[in-house]
Amino acid sequence: MPIYMDVHNITDGVAMADVAQAHKADLEKQGMFGVNYLRYWVDEKQGKIFCLVEAPSADAAEHVHRQAHGLVADEIFEVREGC
Repeated sequence: MPIYMDVHNITDGVAMADVAQAHKADLEKQGMFGVNYLRYWVDEKQGKIFCLVEAPSADAAEHVHRQAHGLVADEIFEVREGC
């Protein structure tokens, strides 16, 4: 299954605790779309969130975010892991 990295840009900054809650909501909804959110990273000062997700498509990953909390990514990239 493809892996995607999505990027959220939050203009007013972001708190790690808020992202943790959003991620928890993603985990509750992901099964509906055949998606598996793997990890996330946060840059609180820059207002950036990066989510790593295994999904059948970028659209499926976006649907999880939309259903879970409404914060869809600004960008999403299909990525491959290197060593």
